[in-house]
Order: sequence, then structure tokens, then C-alpha cells
Amino acid sequence: MRAGVLAVIAALGPLVVPIAGLSADQTPVGLWQAVDSSTKEPTGWFVISDHDGVYGGIIARMFLKPGEDPNVVCDQCKDDRHGHTWLGLEIVRGMKPEGDDKFGGGTILDPRDGKIYQATMKLTPDGQTLVVRGYIGFELLGQNQYWTRLPDSAYSMLDPSVNPNVVANPNPMVNSNPPGKRAAAPRKPGLAPNP
Repeated sequence: MRAGVLAVIAALGPLVVPIAGLSADQTPVGLWQAVDSSTKEPTGWFVISDHDGVYGGIIARMFLKPGEDPNVVCDQCKDDRHGHTWLGLEIVRGMKPEGDDKFGGGTILDPRDGKIYQATMKLTPDGQTLVVRGYIGFELLGQNQYWTRLPDSAYSMLDPSVNPNVVANPNPMVNSNPPGKRAAAPRKPGLAPNP
């Protein structure tokens, strides 16, 4: 699992930023899946969110191989992410619109070695694939990773600690979010997930 998620992250470009006025299919806000290019098996799921016009993304689901530690931490990170578990780790930061379908100016973290790369993201015309590109120095020298948009129903498969559609329970003595029931209203396509 660690190697799979790391491979995805290493090739990642930053996560995307939706622009006001984009159609639902043209916004990067949502849940995305990366797959291993040779096995075609999922390596990770990532949630991209809008933070007042600046976009970031977290590791939302890891696909572990037998014997891999589900509580692996970013022990090589050199910034505020040092020691943070990979699940929920913010790997994409500071992405801003650079056109109708491209986002850049941000960074992407490879939690395997703690290195931070410049990144861009570009949506395909149908809005269902996100081309994430991480690079050092010149974008032309980078590497692409292709992420596929997952349906909103896939959010129900996320751990509640990383699911942006689960509302925190203000009264821990009362279970306001029974298992299997989504706490927040469904998201409208193109809008940031409910906090």
C-alpha cells in the first residue's frame, strides 16, 4: 500500500481549484482515484477542496497490501506535516486557477521522502479526469499522474475522520450520525463539500 500511494503521490501534481462559473464537470473539487499504471489497481483516493479560492487535497483512502501499516506517518516531512498519519495528510497546497481548466502555483508533497514539488492540475474537457503533474524547476520536466473522478456515492466508503460530508457531532453523548447515514446534505456538483 505504502509503495502504491507513494508512487501516486510522487507523480502527483497539485490538487485542483474550482473557478466560479465553471460547470460541474469542470471543477476539481471532489473525490479522485489514482491507479497503478501497470496493475490498474487503485493506489489511493484523494479529496480536493476549495479554501476560499485556493485548493488543496488530502489522502482520503489508502489501499494497503497485506502486512502494511495502516497508521504510517510522514516521518520524513520537514514542515508542519511531520508525524501526521498518511490518512488525512494534506499533500496538495496552494493551487489557484491559471485558466478555465488548469490550476497551478501550488505544491505537492511526497510523504515517502518528505519532498515537496511544484505542481499543476488540468481537467480533461469532460471533467472526469484530472491530470496531476509534479515537477522541479520546469513543468516540462515533470511527470503526469491521471486521476479519475469518483461518484458522490463513494464518499460513504471514506473514514469519517477524512470525509468532508460528515458533520462533527457537537454532543458526543448523542449519536447524531448513525452508521451508514450521511450527516450532511448532498453536495451540489461543483461546490465545495460541506464542512
